[in-house]
Order: sequence, then C-alpha cells, then structure tokens
Amino acid sequence: MLRNREMVETKLQRIAEKARKEDECRFTSLFHLMNEEMLRECFQELRKDAASGIDKVTKKEYGEKLGENLNALVGKLHRMAYIPLPVRRVYIPKPGSSKKRPLGIPALEDKLVQAGLTRVLSAIYEQDFIDDSYGFRPGRGCHDALRALSKEVEGCRVHYIVDADIKGFFDNVDHDWMIKFLGHRIADKRVLRYVKRFLKAGIMEEGKEIASDKGTPQGGIISPVLANIYLHYSLDIWFTRVFQQGCHGQSRIIRYADDFVVCFEREADAIRFRKELDLRLSKFGLEISPEKTKTIEFGPYAQSKADSRGGKASTFDFLGFTHYCSRSRNGRKFRMKRITSRKKFTAKIRMFRDWLKANRTLPTDELMGKVGSKLQGHFAYYGVTDNSKGLNRFSYEVHRLL
Repeated sequence: MLRNREMVETKLQRIAEKARKEDECRFTSLFHLMNEEMLRECFQELRKDAASGIDKVTKKEYGEKLGENLNALVGKLHRMAYIPLPVRRVYIPKPGSSKKRPLGIPALEDKLVQAGLTRVLSAIYEQDFIDDSYGFRPGRGCHDALRALSKEVEGCRVHYIVDADIKGFFDNVDHDWMIKFLGHRIADKRVLRYVKRFLKAGIMEEGKEIASDKGTPQGGIISPVLANIYLHYSLDIWFTRVFQQGCHGQSRIIRYADDFVVCFEREADAIRFRKELDLRLSKFGLEISPEKTKTIEFGPYAQSKADSRGGKASTFDFLGFTHYCSRSRNGRKFRMKRITSRKKFTAKIRMFRDWLKANRTLPTDELMGKVGSKLQGHFAYYGVTDNSKGLNRFSYEVHRLL
C-alpha cells in the first residue's frame, strides 16, 4: 500500500513541477493518471461510515471485491463509458436553526472518480492559485486566513474594508464558464468531459430526478477545487492583475472559498472596487448580496475617530468572528481584535442544545466525555487571542444547559 501511494504521489509531483515551471502550459495527457493505483488510493481515504448514494453501495461492500471492481471501473473510464449517477439529496438540520439544509450524497464510484480528478486538478492549480486564497487547500486553513488578515490590518496602511458576500455561490457556478476556465490549463478532452458529466449529473430527490443546469456537484469531493478554480479566474486574478493596477493606495484581498474581505488604504479605491465587483461577477453568473456586503472605515484612523467622539468604530464578520478596532494594553498601539460572532455563537449553542436533547439518556460518564470533546473542538477553532470572553461565555452556557 505504501509503494502504491508513493507511485501516485510521484506522478502527481511531476505534473505539479511542470505546472509550476510552465505557467502557460496546457496539459494534453492527464487521464492516464486515472488508473487502478490512483483509484485504490482514493478508496483507502474514503470514510468507512460515509452514507451511500442512490447506488446503495457502502465502502465495506465495494471493498470485498476491490481489485475486480476497480479494474472494471478503470475500463469504463478509459472507454468513456462511465456515466456519473445523480446525487442523492437528503435534508438535515441546519446548524443552529429549526430549518433544514440539503445535503448531496454521491454514489461510491462517483466519489472515487471525483477524488482522482481532484488530485489531478489540484496538482496543477495549486501552482497557480494566489497566496491569499486559503479555503480547501492543502496546508492552509481558516486560522491562516485570519493571521494574514491581522498582519495586513495591523502592519499596513489599511483604512477601509469591503466585506463581501456572494449569493449562493456553489449553486450558481456557470458550467460553460467552468469548462472555459479549466481549458486555460487542461487540453485533455477526457478530463474536461468527465468534469462536465459530473456538473450535469443531476440530483435525485424522493425518486424524482432534477437536472443540474448550474452549480457545482452537491456534496461532491471535486466541488471545492472547482470552486477555487472558478473564483481564481473570475475574482482573484482580476483583482491582482487588473484592478490593483489602478489603485492609488495599498490593497489586498483575503479569500476563504466564497467568503472574502478586501483591505484598502484609500476610500476611493474601496468605492471603485465595490462598483466594479458587481459588474465583474455578473459576467460569470454571480451576484453580490447587497444586504450582506458593506464598505466600512476600519483601522487606526477609524479607531482614533471613534475615540474622539466617544463611540465605537464599525465592525465586520469573517470566518465566524466579529473583527473590531481596539488598542494594545498600554493604549499606544492599534490592534484588530476578534470575538466569536453573535450569529455563530447563537448557532453553536442551539446545536449543542439539540445534541444534548438527543443524548440525555447516555450514561453520565459517557455524556460528559462527549461534552468535553465538543468543548475541546469549539475551543480549538475559537480559541484565538482576545476571544477569552467569547470562550468563557460559551463554556458557561454549555454548563448551564447540562
């Protein structure tokens, strides 16, 4: 198994190295990577307890004849005879809400093929993505994005923030544009055809098949990398290569998937960005949510103005935290601080209340052990500098509910 993994990684590293050295290279031969070794590796990484799609096949069942099944799958793939199944849609409770949200569950072989294609696409596009893209990327996470934001706001000339929200991004990705974007780097028609097949696979809900004319595959392993590729071309490189060239002051975009903030030195640049953003994204079938998008004065000047009038500077939310202007303990240095956002706090408490209601009958030791694990998980994410108040309040509410 180790040798198999090394073989797969070596091939992907070669692709990545070529992509890094030749930034205009269009790869004509990639599909040979979708072989039994690759798919076996993808199978090993599937969760054992993952729900099954409309095929009703579990990992355990598929693994009983793994070699035979993979051999047949590879044969179908290379004959272009493989057709992805519609995604099984179920509804699960929305965290912290009485509403439910849709969840897509692909068929088992679709998961394998998507995982393989994701590895191939990631090997290429990880060399292209901008440094300030943090979502769904190896070795990067939310805390990296938050650290980058702190460094920018506290260490550079930042006076304005545009906090933007794209309406239903994952549901509105335009399929034609997606394939065009992929075509900048991929000339292997088999890869492009299979990506398109997954985009068009559809959804199965209560026995009825629903066509998917736009959006990325629900619950699909491939969706995050496709989302990053789409926003790389529609937003990131437009901002860094075009928009920034016309700025009169410093500017920087920090993006985690479809959630992003943009820092500006000059108000005029922030206003221009907000106007041009609508036009830019509308070209690719995307729309900014006016009620969730705002331009605010933020930074040391905003803090000084707030101090002089005895008020508080504007705040913004990003990645589950409310960011606000403050000062160091001695009051001399500007600091951007963060606390768990009210929306996330309320949702997390509601989630815990619902979980507790469903698990009240557990033995006390087992219940408290699971409560401890939940607290530990919450603290691991929200345990950032300056958020002790948010953590203490969450801990208090949890123990009050017990």
